[in-house]
Amino acid sequence: MGARAQAILPLALVVGVLAFLWTEFSLNFTFHWYTLSGTDVAGSVGVPHAFHLILPTAFIAWGLFFCAGGDNAAFGKIVIASVFGTVAALVTMYLSYKTADFPHFWGIALWVGIFAFVLVAILIAGDWYYVAGTFPAFASVFLWWIATGLDGWSPGGGGDKGSAAAWTAHKGTGAFGGLISTTWGWVWFDTLVTLLCGCVLGIVSAKVAALITPKPKGAEA
Repeated sequence: MGARAQAILPLALVVGVLAFLWTEFSLNFTFHWYTLSGTDVAGSVGVPHAFHLILPTAFIAWGLFFCAGGDNAAFGKIVIASVFGTVAALVTMYLSYKTADFPHFWGIALWVGIFAFVLVAILIAGDWYYVAGTFPAFASVFLWWIATGLDGWSPGGGGDKGSAAAWTAHKGTGAFGGLISTTWGWVWFDTLVTLLCGCVLGIVSAKVAALITPKPKGAEA
């Protein structure tokens, strides 16, 4: 086996195993383990609570971790970027529908533009701020906001997750026929938590891969 393969394959193996575990865990958590009582029946999936894990979002932070260097410093950078990016998106969602609600998009566009400027301008504060990670975190919130019904801006977009009966009557306009309709505040929180899960997956994959990667000859000396 070549030196390049010896360096890459252990990481690939660890990433593959962790990706499997994360996918199995996050989907079961969201659609089976933590669902509204009475909605998870045999041969089907349940209605997720307002808090749920977003499978693909963790992969965004995981990839950003390696883009930032794949080490302890990268972990800190992406955690900070996730907080800054998602909080900016949280404020943007609130101001967007206060400025111009359905069906006018200009309110969303206005505040996205303003906060895009702000997120880049923070670079003035120093190299600790990783704008290449902040932008994807910012976008991740909007991706989930759109997928789950654009609550706030779109009337009834978030549905009602108070109970199974309430959801049946007011299931919202999100994906899967409203199954994952989510209020805008929970869109932010779910995205932030899942991004942080991706940061953890990143640092764990790097550490475990380092442990199992064969050392070059003479490195032990």
